[in-house]
Order: sequence, then C-alpha cells, then structure tokens
Amino acid sequence: MRAIAVITTVGTEEQAYLIAREIVARRQAACVNILPGVRSIYRWKGKICKDGELLLVIKTLEKEFDAVAATIRELHSYELPEILSFNVSHGERGFLDWIAGSVDKEAEFTDEDEEELAFAGVDGDDD
Repeated sequence: MRAIAVITTVGTEEQAYLIAREIVARRQAACVNILPGVRSIYRWKGKICKDGELLLVIKTLEKEFDAVAATIRELHSYELPEILSFNVSHGERGFLDWIAGSVDKEAEFTDEDEEELAFAGVDGDDD
C-alpha cells in the first residue's frame, strides 16, 4: 500500500468541484484539497501564458493512479491537463490507513454530500 499525492490544475471552481467530487465518489481517492489563488506562468504553443488557476491535491494509493488520471482527462477542459504524481515517503500511519480504507471498493459508504462544509474540530458554536 503506497500512498501518493496527485496534482492537477483547473481554471474554474466549478470544474475543481466536479473533478474532486467524482474522484472521491468513485472511490479513487480519500480526499481532494482545492487550493484557490494559484498563478501559473507557462509556455504553450510557442507563447508565454499566465493564468489564474485552482490546484487540486488528490490523496490516494499508487494502484489508483491510472483511474484518477482517466477521470481527470474525462472531466477536464484543458487540451493537456497537468497530472503529476508524488510518492508519499512518510506519513501518519492512521492517516495512511484512512486513505487505504477510503478507496476500498468493498467497504460500506454513503454517497451523500454534507449540506455545508465542515471543518475538523469546529462545531460552529460560540459557547
């Protein structure tokens, strides 16, 4: 069980959410972080370009890379989406186990979204 982080960038929040939601719903990854405010400068078709983008950090297992990459290509609007994988050389054992359990296709799960975004350790009460 080797954990990896896969990254890709997208141009809109809607596309970021669509890709993230599908990857998690298909049990290809445990979690996708969406980081706004990325500024990209790159060469494309002979020109230097600059764009605002969102970065997706996808936490999964090495065995899921091909499926994750296929989902990104299926749903991405870019002609050539960035799809890069990085090995996780060290990690909290419980967190790595959670990743593995989250991509287990045989485990019970619900496909329902939470109504509101929840933040770990924050219950919304001011008391």
